[in-house]
Amino acid sequence: MSKVNFKNSFYVLLFFCIPTLLIAQKTKIQFTDVTHKAGIDFNYTFGDDSYVNILESSGSGVTVFDYNNDGFMDLYLLNGKYLEGISDADGKKYQNYHNELYKNNGNGTFTKVTQKSGLAGNNWGEAAGAIDLDHDGFQDLYVLNYGPNVFYHNNGNGTFTDITSKLGLQGPDKLNGFTKWSIGVSFFDYNLDGRLDAMVGNFLAFDPKYISTQTPGMMPHPSEYKGQASMLYEQQKDGKFVDVTKKEGLYYPDSKCMGLTVYDYDNDGDLDIFQANDHQLNFLFKNENGTFKNVGVASGVAANSQGDPTGSMHATIGDVDGDGLIDILVADLRYGALYKNLGNGLFKDITQESGVAQAISGKGSWGTAFVDFDNDGDLDIVATNGTAEVLKLQYPLLLENDGKGHFRNVGAEYGSYFSTKRSGRGLAVWDFDNDGDMDIIISHLDKIATPSLLRNDGGNKNHWLGLILKGKEGQASTIAAKVIVSTENKKQVLINQWTTGYLSNSDPRLHIGLGKQNQIDTLEINWSDGTKEVYKNIVANHYITILQGKGIIKN
Repeated sequence: MSKVNFKNSFYVLLFFCIPTLLIAQKTKIQFTDVTHKAGIDFNYTFGDDSYVNILESSGSGVTVFDYNNDGFMDLYLLNGKYLEGISDADGKKYQNYHNELYKNNGNGTFTKVTQKSGLAGNNWGEAAGAIDLDHDGFQDLYVLNYGPNVFYHNNGNGTFTDITSKLGLQGPDKLNGFTKWSIGVSFFDYNLDGRLDAMVGNFLAFDPKYISTQTPGMMPHPSEYKGQASMLYEQQKDGKFVDVTKKEGLYYPDSKCMGLTVYDYDNDGDLDIFQANDHQLNFLFKNENGTFKNVGVASGVAANSQGDPTGSMHATIGDVDGDGLIDILVADLRYGALYKNLGNGLFKDITQESGVAQAISGKGSWGTAFVDFDNDGDLDIVATNGTAEVLKLQYPLLLENDGKGHFRNVGAEYGSYFSTKRSGRGLAVWDFDNDGDMDIIISHLDKIATPSLLRNDGGNKNHWLGLILKGKEGQASTIAAKVIVSTENKKQVLINQWTTGYLSNSDPRLHIGLGKQNQIDTLEINWSDGTKEVYKNIVANHYITILQGKGIIKN
């Protein structure tokens, strides 16, 4: 019998066990699907049971906002419905389908309060933007539709009132000869007059009778339709909105907008607009004293790395490599585009070298978001996917950032949802249970037709801070404000902008992952009106509210 070398055996065992232990330690975070447990019973419909036109393929959006000011984020889910002349006759069973509002009970469950609130709507819902328009402390809701848009005033008692006609925000009945098709809104103060304005994205001139000459057996390609101009509405002193699209250089009547993202990309003190277009070159509208100039081609963000104008969905913004400059991720149906900000008004396409292209290629991404799911201080990516022309399911993705802007698909390690094929559309990230780590909500367009609420379990083992910004005269100075966070060994630059997803709005609170640092040494806020404030020694692991000019008002 040979003698066993216990010393060598120990080192061999250690060699094989340490990687396993490290993986086990790393994957303590799990995304748990708690949709049913939470009481979210939403079912999406695209009007009938046959998937044959581009309206049906668009899917629905997700909006996160605190409608009742209880400190917990509520959920608004948009829905399609049967439409005469568009849907098949067997779809009449869906004619009473509508949007749904779910109240967050603060204990991990939700209660459907749609009928009481008055937010059901009677249109084909696409997206919704939450904003406190009249500075009364309650979030109003602007619902964007295929058809007339509707603005609901929050009455402060759990109910909403339609005040669209008073504001002038219904939009035209038709654009380019067909029903107006709005896909979202970005509120911001484009002319720095202290009042919120609204940029409404419109998609294309959908002719339900048109049959493709290129692919007669499939739904027509977006390129076979005319576009519809997106519209800029300027808020007047009396609170009404006036269309200033042509006046300010934004009138593109054949554009096909799928997403709008507003922030100061060139750090010149005013807010610019990125417009993601479907199978057209994307626009980057540079704000020059309130008038806009399209610099998409000149800046390098109009097309992907192959020079192709693909099916872009929207732009998500964030600093992926920690250099203090805000980069742009554009979801599309090919493999996306990740543009690195070079700091001189130019961007470099790093989709291939970052690992994003390899992960997303062939999946067909609709909703994406930057999310620091492990609170380590860098931005990861979550993406929901599906094929447009046919109802083909795809795996969703969770891409982990190595801290330097290189991404690896790790979804299967963090929850069974990422190993299940679905057909996703809208996506939002939020901390629905206020435990300090970011959860995910995704809408789907498939035979299951339910959303998925993915609770982040374990992401709060690292430190974090939640930040709510309130302007001295409402939200005009808070939207797209730049926040610079410094700890002992790291600096982060973040933008206070939550309308950066396809048809969707994420948690309006700014979430800051801090890793092992239990306090922020310096927090600098560059408000959108040009003022700056600095705060010192902020303790981690809670939500704080900062009122412009008044400091921290709530812990």
